[in-house]
Amino acid sequence: MPASRSDPIDSSVLALVADLRRHYRDIVLPLWRTTGYNPDLQLPYEALDGTRLQVLPVTRYRAMACARQLYVHTTAGATDHAARLFDALRKRFVHPEGGWVYSVDAQGAPLDTTHDLYTYAFVIFACAAHYGATRDRRALDLLGATAGQVETRFSAPAGLYWAQLKSDLSAPLQDVQQNPVMHLTEAYLAARQVTGDAAFTTALQRIVNGMAGTFLHAPTQCITELRVGVPDNRIEPGHQFEWLALSRSAPDVFGDTVLGDALEHGFTFAQARGVDMATDGVCAALDLNGTIIDATQRIWAQTEYARALAVHGDPAVSALLKRQLQRLRERFLQPRGWYECLQADGLVARTDMPSTTPYHLATSYDALPSA
Repeated sequence: MPASRSDPIDSSVLALVADLRRHYRDIVLPLWRTTGYNPDLQLPYEALDGTRLQVLPVTRYRAMACARQLYVHTTAGATDHAARLFDALRKRFVHPEGGWVYSVDAQGAPLDTTHDLYTYAFVIFACAAHYGATRDRRALDLLGATAGQVETRFSAPAGLYWAQLKSDLSAPLQDVQQNPVMHLTEAYLAARQVTGDAAFTTALQRIVNGMAGTFLHAPTQCITELRVGVPDNRIEPGHQFEWLALSRSAPDVFGDTVLGDALEHGFTFAQARGVDMATDGVCAALDLNGTIIDATQRIWAQTEYARALAVHGDPAVSALLKRQLQRLRERFLQPRGWYECLQADGLVARTDMPSTTPYHLATSYDALPSA
């Protein structure tokens, strides 16, 4: 949530925020209404070459990517483009068994027809935003139907959800994983906000308890990517920051819970072990002892760190926001877009710009203070 208007806000921070939002509005979003958009299929391409601003070779289109683009253009007020994406989502990705296919091929034919929780979560999230902005009843109906499918199809023990199911729904393909459940939490929070349906609160409370019992690593108080006890598990600092931001948006769900208390400690651990004090870059992954095992710095983790700093509530933590925003602008944004990944030494590790990344910019910038 953005800082209260009654809070004293450094004018230089406000100027930084305005600059970031201007870059997003004038540089990032127009790319995905022009070069990054296929008007024949009415779908966003998966990625652009950030150097030449050309579409990278097309092998697939994902429903999740379409949903994220629907979210960013809806929340940016691009009504016509959002309407096209909403129509394409319903036309291109509906599963023969009901629900959603994971992807279609370059011609728009079904490609991967497994049922993917991450995908379903983003459909709910995007439909919540679209309904909130347009009051299009079709988005509300789609939100409700998809949430119902999540509850009936993906339900797993301990109040959580399988990450992926076979195409015919006969069995899980992937075990419960942190990331899809986190985005389902985000989606249910958005759905609750626009519908007022108490069933989402009940589901969220169940998820919070399930996450504490399944993914909370006691020594670090961090949320692991796989179930606690699974070999080769890891901690992603960006996800600790993301969970903290979600918790700040719903104190009635997270307050006075084991998970809610742990997230404070997890934030501190991730900040101490996963943020390079020289550059403020957030690394990709730590082992369970807090040692960096992947030093790559992805832009989404930087935006989640900024969001967490903005909503944390502790003045000493919030004071770090200005520096993080400066680092984000200087290190990751470029005049024609952004750098998706940097190495720890600051060299560009990837030159592609995925269509999924503007979602992270949007949610982070939305949490930043305004005048």
